[in-house]
Amino acid sequence: MFFVGDFILTSPNAWTSGPRRGAQMGKPKADMQLDSQSLPHPRLLGQRAMSLALLDAIICPEVEYRYFTYDPAFAIGQHVAAMKNGEGDHWFLHLSGAGAIVKGHVQDLPRGEARAMALHAQAAVPEDFAALLHEPAFMMDSVSFCYWRGAGDDAWSKLAHPDARLQHRYDGSEDYLSILLAPASCYYEYAADYFECEPPLASIEHLYAHAPLTAAVVKSLNPQMSLADAIEAAARIGYPGLPRRTPSNDTGMRGMIAAGTINTMGATCSGAASA
Repeated sequence: MFFVGDFILTSPNAWTSGPRRGAQMGKPKADMQLDSQSLPHPRLLGQRAMSLALLDAIICPEVEYRYFTYDPAFAIGQHVAAMKNGEGDHWFLHLSGAGAIVKGHVQDLPRGEARAMALHAQAAVPEDFAALLHEPAFMMDSVSFCYWRGAGDDAWSKLAHPDARLQHRYDGSEDYLSILLAPASCYYEYAADYFECEPPLASIEHLYAHAPLTAAVVKSLNPQMSLADAIEAAARIGYPGLPRRTPSNDTGMRGMIAAGTINTMGATCSGAASA
């Protein structure tokens, strides 16, 4: 298993200045798609998605304001990471013994294209990924982009638009998936813009490396969060770098992140470390 009419956003990378609610749309542009060859091994992709979810959870205890979540127990043998911005833009990363698949939707793209891609996905994506293809929670009736890599594959595949004239259109994949590939400075810009805080790059890199969670790292990200609360959040996500549990910090370390609870209203989280 792998565990662990087109538009473009005014910013060339939606994460460069943070994923904003109600981002202004600009002029049409083609060839703005993430190259499937730039995606790393699914295990590494899952590790980064888990780190993003933990960073959001520590900086912002209020789950309704977070973009990123990670559920290590979506179903038996299935992990699911998600990004939702509260306006309909989202992606899901599904990891299982069959491999990995990423599905995304950009709300402001033409609805007809999303429906055409959704129908094409059901026919073109291998049935090995039926757990995502037929799961209502993943909103497979609207698809802007989709990538997959089977357990035995050496590379990722990308779903092409069924209309050859639209195969190089802007689809949002480069904008919304780039944070999974970019250095710590990318998350810093997102957090500074959205949470209005300045998380230390060293602390972001620490969690990107899945290094042990420490009180110093937690306090640098959110001075109001205790190590015990951070451990509880990390345990829900399945983060591997947990200190040895004691009776005092083991309470409540069960359950999973509820699906579909992300809603970004743009407020500063009460626990975020301010600049």
